[in-house]
Amino acid sequence: MTLVTAPPADDTRIRRAPKPKLPWGSPLVYFVALAVIALMLGPVIYIIIGGFRSNSAITVDPAGFPDPWNVDNYVGVVTSGQFWGQVGNSTLVALATTIGAVALGLAASYVIARYTFKGRGVLYALFASGLMFPITVAITPLYIVIRSLGLMNTLPGIILPQIAFALPTTIIILVPFLRAIPDEIQEAASIDGCSRLGFFWRMVLPLAVPGVITVGILAFIGSWNAYLLPLFILNNESQFTLPLGVQAFSSQYSVDTARVLAFTSLSMLPALLFFSLFERRIVGGLTGAVKG
Repeated sequence: MTLVTAPPADDTRIRRAPKPKLPWGSPLVYFVALAVIALMLGPVIYIIIGGFRSNSAITVDPAGFPDPWNVDNYVGVVTSGQFWGQVGNSTLVALATTIGAVALGLAASYVIARYTFKGRGVLYALFASGLMFPITVAITPLYIVIRSLGLMNTLPGIILPQIAFALPTTIIILVPFLRAIPDEIQEAASIDGCSRLGFFWRMVLPLAVPGVITVGILAFIGSWNAYLLPLFILNNESQFTLPLGVQAFSSQYSVDTARVLAFTSLSMLPALLFFSLFERRIVGGLTGAVKG
């Protein structure tokens, strides 16, 4: 009887080739990147730190560090009803704009992406052309329309135009997501007795969640940072949004530089935190839109 011996264990192992090390690149690239980061973060850091200083310290040494650190400026802003009222107005406007832009954009994108009809390409091009017309160009006719509708000095007068100007970006991002859904899924759902509206709620929405989150974040941040439209539409200080409130606060307390810096830094924090938390969602949604 012949015994068959197994080969050595070392011979059966599959040796993987070592992963190639990525090159570090040119030092000039890192220097340029660090310079750009410093230019972007420098003003933000200066504003935040400046809120912890006194006016006399800022006058003597504008670029110095707080010594000692003074939190009275931030406490005074946080405890004022003016700041929280403007935060509430900005939150209401941003949420309403986001909901309206996502709902209308998703419905229009679904029709353009999943239905075949005459003029579909023209309709898509029409929405895409909206990216070439910023709100700055249309502010004068927009002001006339809002005044004719009786929406001056009201939050709906801000919300409705912002929804309209957020639709092009929303549709451009969502249409590739909805086109990427295989037709076989819709055919199988139709065989199972699912209507077109049921297919939209049960299949399209879950599959388009990354794109919906992306356009929602972009619409929210764009509405939160909007300044020009509220400047033309709102005259009552009780209706001011936060960016417009910063301008009014800086005019009212122009001699109190430290307090103005504290108010400005607090007004920036919500958008910065919101964007930082959902940065990966934005990048993932845009990547999916490009692939689709």
